[in-house]
Amino acid sequence: MYILGISAYYHDSAAVLLKDSTIVAAVQEERFTRVKNDSSFPINAIQYCLSTANIHLKDIHAITFYDKPLLKFERILESFISVAPKGFVLFVTSLPIWLKEKLFLKSLLRKELKTIGEIDFKNTKLLFTEHHLSHAAATYYTSPYKESAIVTIDGVGEWATTTICHGTKEKIEILKEIHFPNSLGLLYSSFTYFLGFKVNSAEYKVMGLAPFASRKSELVIQYYGLIKEHLILSLDDGSYSLNMSFFSFQYALTMVKYQQWEQLFGIKRREETDEITISHAALACALQIVTEEIVLNICESAKTLTGSKNICLSGGVALNCVASSNLANSKIFENIFIQPAAGDAGGALGAALATYYIYYDQKRIDWSEFNPYLGYCISQNELNLLCQTKSSNSYHDYSEKELLETIAKELAVGKVVGWVQGRMEWGPRALGNRSILASATVIDMQQKINSKIKKREGFRPFAPVVLEEDAAQYFEVSNPSPFMTFTFLLNEKSKRELPPHFEEYNILDKLNFVKSDLPAITHVDFSARVQTVNQQQNKLLCLLLHEFKRETGCAVLVNTSFNVRGEPIVMNAEQAFHCFESTDMDLLVINNTIFRK
Repeated sequence: MYILGISAYYHDSAAVLLKDSTIVAAVQEERFTRVKNDSSFPINAIQYCLSTANIHLKDIHAITFYDKPLLKFERILESFISVAPKGFVLFVTSLPIWLKEKLFLKSLLRKELKTIGEIDFKNTKLLFTEHHLSHAAATYYTSPYKESAIVTIDGVGEWATTTICHGTKEKIEILKEIHFPNSLGLLYSSFTYFLGFKVNSAEYKVMGLAPFASRKSELVIQYYGLIKEHLILSLDDGSYSLNMSFFSFQYALTMVKYQQWEQLFGIKRREETDEITISHAALACALQIVTEEIVLNICESAKTLTGSKNICLSGGVALNCVASSNLANSKIFENIFIQPAAGDAGGALGAALATYYIYYDQKRIDWSEFNPYLGYCISQNELNLLCQTKSSNSYHDYSEKELLETIAKELAVGKVVGWVQGRMEWGPRALGNRSILASATVIDMQQKINSKIKKREGFRPFAPVVLEEDAAQYFEVSNPSPFMTFTFLLNEKSKRELPPHFEEYNILDKLNFVKSDLPAITHVDFSARVQTVNQQQNKLLCLLLHEFKRETGCAVLVNTSFNVRGEPIVMNAEQAFHCFESTDMDLLVINNTIFRK
């Protein structure tokens, strides 16, 4: 049985193909179109899935879309009515789009699918799941648990913004929901907007900015109090509500009434090109504290409702790895699982899995470890074609042993390496198959990669990848983190002593001060978003780390996504070479070939 899951038309369009319960392929449309967070119909992603399975569209038994457009339209219509006459212009503008396309999504999907290939909808079912069920299914059915609490927190689906479910074998039962406009995800996006970052794309920048302010500082405490007093009411049972008099996302193209926010917090809304100040960091920090508290309350409620020792998290807020780590450290649950594509792209996976297990009532047989390497694979023929266009003295083929030895030596002397191997990762994080790798011990490596290669904001931290068996030598690890979904503090022997009054330093000085023996991956609060790796998860990356350890004595590398600011992660050989050629990267590795400048 083949099932195709689709997410599209909001952000992070994707396609996933199942053969029975096995994931054949999972990939985001942006990787093909090079439009970051592409929302268009995932025609390229679908074609890739079909070609990977060597089947045609007519061979698919069911195609499932990741939410229900009629319910979403009901929510939008009721929201406009509830705030009328505000938002009339936006309503009049958006209504024709709904009446022409989105409201009749089944017809639109049929039309789009027919451009891909022949299909008979008498034999192929076209189905729709609810948005939060897609999220819940994506994380629960890929988890190693036969029973688990499931918590989904995002901006909004149809109506739900926060959902608590209970998964038992193949069944998912919804226990509790919070509905729009009350949304923790939209609260976080509102601060993303106010702080001058892009909504639905750069929320992780707010999370990365937060540690530059001390949680104990007077300004953070002041902002925290203002958020709790004026913007959101939260209760110990996990329920919460927004004070909508401060927000405009119900009826406008802006997230907040920024004049009221400016008056409340005493700072101007930041424009994208404005300098980032300690006040911006303090506001991000206060928001992060509020978010962590509410997530913890929601999960405590999930524990009470389910009695489970396990929890699966999903939705965009589940990608807030600081909040997830705070939950892990609370010990409310013994085990936590977060599917790497926890955002809307993952809805395509959940839609397919929900169809298999719920619609077709199939039994779960295998609870094996989830494999995230489900995307595009560069063939040797594709690599050969690339090499034919390059000077013969700019590249060289190696045996695996030679490759690992050569790259380990280059990394050891401070070179930056583009690393492309096997099938592409599923989700927003590079997990060692489309990565930029570098030594974590080089003092100026963070500044070098941010400014000369990634071309992004200087305050942005880099994640480390470490051998799973050596992780405890460097970090206070509480559990493996193969998908880079948790942060851990560096252990005491890795840290360096901070100078007196370090908290009073400005952002740039905090950034440049060497805080540990691994300066390239140490964030300002001694935290790092760690990826642990073993031979079963990623054999070649694991072997490279072993070789680097043999060369240097260190089992940690910088691992950041292979892209530059504003672009998706590279997918194929041509994209990888273009990114390598247009930046200050020193070496490019594709399969067993090394390119040099």
